[in-house]
Amino acid sequence: MKITIISVGKLKEKYLKQGIEEYTKRLGAYAKVDLIEVPDEKAPENLSEADMQIVKQKEGDRILSKIGPDNHVISLEIKGQMITSEQLASKIDSLATYGKSKIVFVIGGSLGLSEEVMQRSDYALSFSKMTFPHQLMKLVLVEQVYRAFRIIKGEPYHK
Repeated sequence: MKITIISVGKLKEKYLKQGIEEYTKRLGAYAKVDLIEVPDEKAPENLSEADMQIVKQKEGDRILSKIGPDNHVISLEIKGQMITSEQLASKIDSLATYGKSKIVFVIGGSLGLSEEVMQRSDYALSFSKMTFPHQLMKLVLVEQVYRAFRIIKGEPYHK
């Protein structure tokens, strides 16, 4: 199985990098993992709605350019479906069973995802109704995907 995580923006915080590296290394025992960072669009704080759409569009185009036609796309969206760790494991296991061995998780930038990225998504996933820094979500996502594979394999870790 191949797991790709596409995120907007360059990760700068050392503590997040270390955590992501650790879980990516652990996840490597179960799947090929590819982390792709696409550049974020520089934008001032006080953007108009139209300017926000332009920023999301540019970031969305960068994201879509990294997604293949045979990829199963799971986008992280605040309005997505909230599921348990066991349900995520079941979803990943089911995708593998039905020949969907290339899963792409997408984490948008600070303004969220473009409409085109959300339309390309096969499943919208939410970790919470709260808003989190998108860079922190990358760490949480990698850990949850690792946890999912441990659950699938019936190995200890998940409590």
